[in-house]
Amino acid sequence: MDDQMNALQKQLVPVRGGKPGPAGVTLSQLTGFRLTQIAAWPETLAEAGALAAAAAGCGAAPGPGRAAQGKDGTLLRVEPLKWWLLQRAGQTSVPLQSGSAVAILDLSSARTLVQVSGPQGATLLNHFLPLDLRQASFPAGHAASTAFHHVGVTLWRTNAGFMLALPRSFAASLRELLEGSALQYGLKTRETAFSLATGELE
Repeated sequence: MDDQMNALQKQLVPVRGGKPGPAGVTLSQLTGFRLTQIAAWPETLAEAGALAAAAAGCGAAPGPGRAAQGKDGTLLRVEPLKWWLLQRAGQTSVPLQSGSAVAILDLSSARTLVQVSGPQGATLLNHFLPLDLRQASFPAGHAASTAFHHVGVTLWRTNAGFMLALPRSFAASLRELLEGSALQYGLKTRETAFSLATGELE
């Protein structure tokens, strides 16, 4: 399903504010993506992982807390029995269908993607997330399911910064918190069409 509903559509107005000088934080609202959940049962984990890896076009499905990039998408291990496949909307890949090995769910309109980049990106996120986001502890390719003001979110690091998948119902309020806190570092916001290069892991 590529007719994605964007929870922040009315807020996609580029701004530059806060501290003068170069922006310490850039918040990019990502549009035009497809997010698919691939869930397994304990006895079908290996088969489901192989199907997920084939759909992403990568050699193997990532382990817990990791992300892998293939030629057709980014694959995240978000739970012990679940992967998320992130692709550009309209992109064709190995078709996925629910069956005896996997359950497939389209989450494209259920999550809002925000990229947090800039030299103060990790510092900003640590105002809200209980994670060690230093490069040595959380390098590119690492992923985590965590809490942001008691709201469950998914975070992973790319070469460009951090990607946040926010639940649709809380996306506006969580982004407002990010923007308000980022002003002290100098804030730039923008809208960006998702591509594999946007979330490049390696």
